[in-house]
Amino acid sequence: MKKNKSVIAIVSIVALGCLIMGITDAIIKPTYVIKSIVKIIFFLVIPMIYFWKTKEIDIKKIIVPNKRGFIIALLLGIAVYVLIIGAYMILKDIYDFSKITGLLTSNVGVNSGNFVFVAIYISFFNSLLEEFFFRGIAFLGMLTYSGKKSSYMFSSIMFALYHVAIMIGWFSIGLFLLVMVGLIIGGVLFNYLNEKSGNVYSSWAVHMFANFAINTIGFILFGIIG
Repeated sequence: MKKNKSVIAIVSIVALGCLIMGITDAIIKPTYVIKSIVKIIFFLVIPMIYFWKTKEIDIKKIIVPNKRGFIIALLLGIAVYVLIIGAYMILKDIYDFSKITGLLTSNVGVNSGNFVFVAIYISFFNSLLEEFFFRGIAFLGMLTYSGKKSSYMFSSIMFALYHVAIMIGWFSIGLFLLVMVGLIIGGVLFNYLNEKSGNVYSSWAVHMFANFAINTIGFILFGIIG
């Protein structure tokens, strides 16, 4: 009974967080600061308060770092950076990425003037926030009470679905589906790294470098570099 209650709690909190952020990104479209505050509340504060109080998930184990697997994660992160930048260089002459900057400016108020600060926040804090939520709660937490396969798929699919509202209008249908598949595969990889290390810092290293690559592309598109 307690096992079922814990699974329901994890699924509910993750689904609620993704739903709220989907509405925020796709419908409300507030400034980036307001969006970040909403995300911190539903991705960090509410899960921390609930699971710290109920003890259903060992929050301390998830957030306390250790060195196991971190070097491998850093090397994988560098490889991911090179892969993303390489893919952009190949696709930039095939697909027009310039409209992405316009959507960022109109939807969340991100522009060339504040992109540096947004990029720093995304790379370091936002990536850790998402790892805590999708890998710490949705994967390691779920793994405590559910099977490995279902835990892997739940976390990875929710991670991909969370990005749907963010990327509305960014890509053609074909490229969008390709990105979604990539996000699910990336989620599986992140889960694997964290299963080995027992916390979220291994996947955070890879996630950071993926964001470094995306932000590098953003710097190019906004005309800040290149």
